[in-house]
Amino acid sequence: MSLYEKLLRGEEQLALVGLGYVGMPIAVAFARKVRVIGYDLNQEKIRCYRSGKDPTKEVGDEAVADTSVFFTSDESDLDQAMFFIVAVPTPVNQDKTPNLDPVLGASVTVGRHIRRGAIVVFESTVYPGVTEDLCVPVIERESGLVCGKDFWVGYSPERINPGDKVHRLENIRKIVSGMDEESLEEIRNVYNLVIEAGTVPVSSIKTAEAIKVVENSQRDINIAFMNELAMVFDRLGIDTNEVVDGMNTKWNALGFRPGLVGGHCIGVDPYYFTYEAEKLGYHSQIILSGRKVNDGMGQFVADAAIKQMILAGKTVKLAKVIILGLTFKENCPDIRNSKVEDIIRRLQEYGIEPVVIDPHAAKEEAMREYGVHLSTLEEAKGADCVIVAVAHDCFRALPLDAIEAMYRPGPASEKVLVDVKGIYPIRELKKHGFAYWRL
Repeated sequence: MSLYEKLLRGEEQLALVGLGYVGMPIAVAFARKVRVIGYDLNQEKIRCYRSGKDPTKEVGDEAVADTSVFFTSDESDLDQAMFFIVAVPTPVNQDKTPNLDPVLGASVTVGRHIRRGAIVVFESTVYPGVTEDLCVPVIERESGLVCGKDFWVGYSPERINPGDKVHRLENIRKIVSGMDEESLEEIRNVYNLVIEAGTVPVSSIKTAEAIKVVENSQRDINIAFMNELAMVFDRLGIDTNEVVDGMNTKWNALGFRPGLVGGHCIGVDPYYFTYEAEKLGYHSQIILSGRKVNDGMGQFVADAAIKQMILAGKTVKLAKVIILGLTFKENCPDIRNSKVEDIIRRLQEYGIEPVVIDPHAAKEEAMREYGVHLSTLEEAKGADCVIVAVAHDCFRALPLDAIEAMYRPGPASEKVLVDVKGIYPIRELKKHGFAYWRL
């Protein structure tokens, strides 16, 4: 009997190692079909899940409360699993090199509890070769088992888009790979239990790893192109959004827009790709250039705000700046690698300590991660400049009258509004008389 069949019959269990924005939705989805162990090192996170709370906002409190996932921070519970899915973060170091500590640490954990006949599938973003060349030896060392004889591995890159309520785990086609035909078939069968859009098998684990880093590198480059255009158009006095709107009337336009590029995927994955390329003797000509452009956008926005305040007659060092948004993208609580931090740090260089407001972000996490105290919308008063950095729906819903109420009394021409995502119509901005700027 196959492992797939044993999972269906409830004779074996599936384990998720890592219960963040990726692992949690996978665990909840699989729990509707098979017995699932959800493991994470973070005891507070496990307590949260056990109490029916979803801090990721990916599946919602009700789904977490109703799920049959066995949540645990005790790794000995992994002894009961035979199909492991590793979904831990893979960040970069300060020097932009891959930080593989989480995925290698997860490999150690799996290796301590794996049994003969088990399958391990990695979903964490890595450069081609990491699964077989680095993770497998760790599992073998810890377990005393031999890969390809006692256990098998595969790779299936995560494609979950945090905060996206349309493109969900179930309706996004999923790449799957295995170390041989038999393991690929098992892995594909298991994922087909929850992936309604279907799985796409590829020829090798390295190919699947490459697909992940390349699809996000492609997006990064395209956004970098739009960001570079935005910087040029700013000098030309042309509104970038109007240009993009016009361009998108053509059938083959790609629809990318300028913006802050952070998070745990697009802002990170290109560095994994170029790291491996450098090891092979190839220096990236395009990818790193795109990264340089995107990494500089926070400073560019902050400098634009400073310029607008000077033009409005403000004493910059004494100015009060309110920033709406801290998370790396709209309608998502994830603040990892948020480029809003770059705006904050640049303003601090000018002696400005901005007031930061984000109802989606956790106050404790913002303080721990960035040393930023989050305020509330009710505290948004007396501003000289308001920077709308993240296009949360709650900010989009604010009428310009509500934005205007955030400023100190004075002429509208002295009220600087920096609209990073261009969520407010220019006609309305002119009607209110703001000193506005948008990316």
